[in-house]
Amino acid sequence: MMGRQDRDQRQLFYEFSLDEMIPRDHLLRRINVFATAVLADLHQQLKAFYSDIGRPSVDPELMIRMLLVGYCYGIRHERRLCQEVALHLAYRWFCKLDLDDKVPHHSTFSVNRLGRFRESEILRHIFECVVATCMAAGLVKGEGFAVDASVMEANASRYHGKAPGELDWTDAQRQKRAVAEYLAGLEAEAQVQDDGDSRDGGSDGKPTAKPDRKQPKVISPSDPSSAWTAKANKRVQFGYGLNYLIDVEHAIIVDVEATPARTYDEVASTKTMIERTEQRLDLKPDWLTADTAYGIGKLLAWLLGKSITPHIPVWERYPSSDGMFSRSDFAYEAERDVYVCPNGKLLRTSGTVHDGRVRNYLSQPQDCRTCTLKQRCTRAPFKKIARDINEDARNHTRLLKGTPEFERSSNARKKVEMRFAHLKVQHGFERLRLRGLTGARDEFHLAAIVQNLKTMALRLLGPPTGRVCASIA
Repeated sequence: MMGRQDRDQRQLFYEFSLDEMIPRDHLLRRINVFATAVLADLHQQLKAFYSDIGRPSVDPELMIRMLLVGYCYGIRHERRLCQEVALHLAYRWFCKLDLDDKVPHHSTFSVNRLGRFRESEILRHIFECVVATCMAAGLVKGEGFAVDASVMEANASRYHGKAPGELDWTDAQRQKRAVAEYLAGLEAEAQVQDDGDSRDGGSDGKPTAKPDRKQPKVISPSDPSSAWTAKANKRVQFGYGLNYLIDVEHAIIVDVEATPARTYDEVASTKTMIERTEQRLDLKPDWLTADTAYGIGKLLAWLLGKSITPHIPVWERYPSSDGMFSRSDFAYEAERDVYVCPNGKLLRTSGTVHDGRVRNYLSQPQDCRTCTLKQRCTRAPFKKIARDINEDARNHTRLLKGTPEFERSSNARKKVEMRFAHLKVQHGFERLRLRGLTGARDEFHLAAIVQNLKTMALRLLGPPTGRVCASIA
């Protein structure tokens, strides 16, 4: 017999427990074990940023928990996040909301994120608390780190870029936070440059670019801090670099930094992350692994000066394949500071450092003119070899390649790449919502917090099986 639901009579009172409705192996229930601990001092950290009088505000812990839900499930639009939390029982449970509790308005997030949260650096504080919890649980070994960067598309149209000389900021544009932040950074760089010029014997009063930096070809009027990039074989777009520094034992993210999507800035952020990790978390690796983009002499020398072994392939200018002599055919004599060519002639240097990184070693034109090997050496009137001022560090790093330790660390470097893949595939994080460098930093911190919380849930509580989940309760 066909059944029919009777809708004429409805129950007046219900006995309902929200906690009982959430499965014991639900991801948010497992993450909540650690989120409760790291958010314990949240109110104390934000106390100075709230007034002692007036109406009570929305609980900041509620907003942080809602943001964690959003970045965990790829719901980064605040308006939709509020709708989902209002409807989803597990989201309500994690955010400590009862069935009749009101969900905050979506505009509350913008006000607090751009105000209290950013001024107090609370997201950075929560991230470091999560890392400290991982350390206390034994998930961070502290011996080997891996560093890498991934391009995240900025919230800026790739069709509306302009050359720097074409930009004429209107008053309305200057009022936008991303533009104001960018212009403030330019003024700060110009002031530093002017101070340096005045110490060096005078300045023309015009802000100049740093000697080792190039002026960007295209700038976004809506998010000028983002970089015009085509890295990783992607389409040309404006983007930011998501920089992760991980401990390779369990792929815990020990630091995160936002930069424009330029190799120079991404490599430079490695120093920032390693120094910050040492100062704030008392963590310093014995070795660091990265890809070839990080194998420049300046970074390698810095790592060796910090007693950190660089398991990094050295960036090389590959020898030509047209039968000409390669650089390795010229022997360097450190005592005389000269290069000796295959015909026994000397290449000397004046000692001048060019582009802040190399010294040029030149042969004598008369030696090359009468040399029988010139056709295999150079087509110019003389031979020039550019030697990195940190060539000793490059040579030291070259000797490490091929060792068992180097090979093991190279395999471990894949763990940081998997972090990016998981973030983009599982969390749908490929394009930023917030603009400006600080906006990118906020989003990257939230992403790293969620990834570390999920790693703790897996490593410490085990896979989500019924037996494990029963022990959690």
